[in-house]
Amino acid sequence: MNSDRPHVLVWSEWTEPPSVYPIGIHGEIARFLEHGGFHASTSYPDDQEQGLAEERLLACDVLIWFGHSLHETITDEHAERVVRHVRERGMGFIPLHSSHLCKPFRMLMDTSCTFPTWREDAGSERIAISSPDHPIARGVNDFTLPQTEMYSEPFDVPPPETVVLHSTWESGESFRSGCCWTRGKGRIFYFRPGHETYPIFFDDTVRKILLNSIVWASRRED
Repeated sequence: MNSDRPHVLVWSEWTEPPSVYPIGIHGEIARFLEHGGFHASTSYPDDQEQGLAEERLLACDVLIWFGHSLHETITDEHAERVVRHVRERGMGFIPLHSSHLCKPFRMLMDTSCTFPTWREDAGSERIAISSPDHPIARGVNDFTLPQTEMYSEPFDVPPPETVVLHSTWESGESFRSGCCWTRGKGRIFYFRPGHETYPIFFDDTVRKILLNSIVWASRRED
């Protein structure tokens, strides 16, 4: 915590297919973060205290979370611990994709965090930069992901302080895909792309956004 380089804990269920992510989404994200000059470690639900032990959270500036099918298996105690570290200590929190339903995010938003429809095989996704002056958008231009899962509005979350990214699909749906909030001392960035059956986190632009979001969430740009 005393380094200029943020310490990042990447948490994942590790339910993603090994054919796409041989070392898990958490392992792949941690690997490229280390290459990018960050301190990164990983955890998952089979670790001590579901990978959310007090000492693990105390040691990190930012928690990245990828959840998919095990949301309700996370205990309220552990979810509330994450919320406390965000609100009271200023730990950054970056939930990815289907983590919109993870307990810590729902607790922090105090809404259902749901939306009406989704489609796994949605084709290409066009992602536009809605707030080009925001630090998360630094060095990022509009881009396209060739194969993604679609989410459609309305997204039941409180109004974001900033919408950095906005997604559209050829079938007409749209979604606020990069949203920022502050809760207590902590910053939150929800990043929508990332369905586990597609290699989203190997994309260079996605990686740039994650790197920028860590800097922002850890307040390293202040």
